[in-house]
Amino acid sequence: MKARKICDGVQWMGFVDWNRRLFDSLVPLPDGTSYNAYLVSGTEKTALLDAVDPAVADVLMRQLADVKRVDYVIAQHAEQDHSGAIPVVLKKYPQAVVLCTSKAKALLIDHLDIPSERIQTVEDGETLDLGGKTLRFVHTPWVHWPETMCTYLAEDRILFSCDFFGAHLATTDLYAGNDPYVCEAAKRYYAEIMMPFRTMIQSNLKKVRALQFDFIAPSHGPIFDHPECILSAYEDWVSDRVSNLVVLPYISMHGSTETMVSYLVSALAERGVKVQKFELSTTDVGKLAMALVDAATIVIGTPTVHIGPHPSVFAATHLANALRPKLKYAAIIGSYGWGTKAVEQISALIPNLKVEVLGALMCKGIPREADFAALDALADKIRDKHAGL
Repeated sequence: MKARKICDGVQWMGFVDWNRRLFDSLVPLPDGTSYNAYLVSGTEKTALLDAVDPAVADVLMRQLADVKRVDYVIAQHAEQDHSGAIPVVLKKYPQAVVLCTSKAKALLIDHLDIPSERIQTVEDGETLDLGGKTLRFVHTPWVHWPETMCTYLAEDRILFSCDFFGAHLATTDLYAGNDPYVCEAAKRYYAEIMMPFRTMIQSNLKKVRALQFDFIAPSHGPIFDHPECILSAYEDWVSDRVSNLVVLPYISMHGSTETMVSYLVSALAERGVKVQKFELSTTDVGKLAMALVDAATIVIGTPTVHIGPHPSVFAATHLANALRPKLKYAAIIGSYGWGTKAVEQISALIPNLKVEVLGALMCKGIPREADFAALDALADKIRDKHAGL
């Protein structure tokens, strides 16, 4: 895998990981990913922006084999998939200095044992002249760690955004072009990683919008050569707007909860409400997260296991709470054998969701006529709430 030219003095370096299927032992990667680093060479100095995952550091070093000098390593984010190979780079280039935010310095020391004397912090808006190539550092805290920043290359109108606007996607295409699938991959990335920081992203999005650029070069996925598509998508995702959509994660043990879920899905569809149903024993949690980006309502369906929710429902509910989607409404449906506290336990799992609870319906044994009537009433309530969207 060779370095690829973006423009005079700017190269893509890194690794396209076609085979990786799980990130952080948690996030599904159905389409692989990439670890993007960028080499910017001025007439006087050279800077490497980010590195790669330590598992593929040898690839980056082969790409740097003929690069005689690197003066600066720009660490935009301290997470190891971007910074993990920095110690190897510093060993090859003993004169190189790491540039990062003040919060990143401590993290790089803690996580990678980089000597403090080889790290120099940069202020928000500070510039670095490489000789005909001017880098401006733009602090973007909580996108998605507290120390993150972007780097703007003024002469070539490139925004190097690290995880901001990234997409877990393995492709031979250097540029996204107008491929809608890239934006879909970016939505999955936002949903799984960025969504908990939605309100902080709003201000950082306005901050980078003020810059004049023709390219967004993230550290995962292809370069956006038509950046308005991803900027507009992010503005929608982080807004307070929700869609006429119910997300329904559930699991069923003996069929009762399945019957209730199927009935409610049909009842909502008859009332003009779109539903996305997720059976949790087989669901890709990334798709569940993506659906939560836009949804107005979540309905959680669970049987009872030892008076509480099914463990898969527990995990999905915990995930929804951690992701902090902009949901407006919630409800709980399900079943039990002799007793249940599933509703109380699920309710306690979602303190981060600022939702109006529209109801909770737990049937004993198989659902009967009264239970179906209650599901119809719930569907009416959801339709009425969604009417104003």
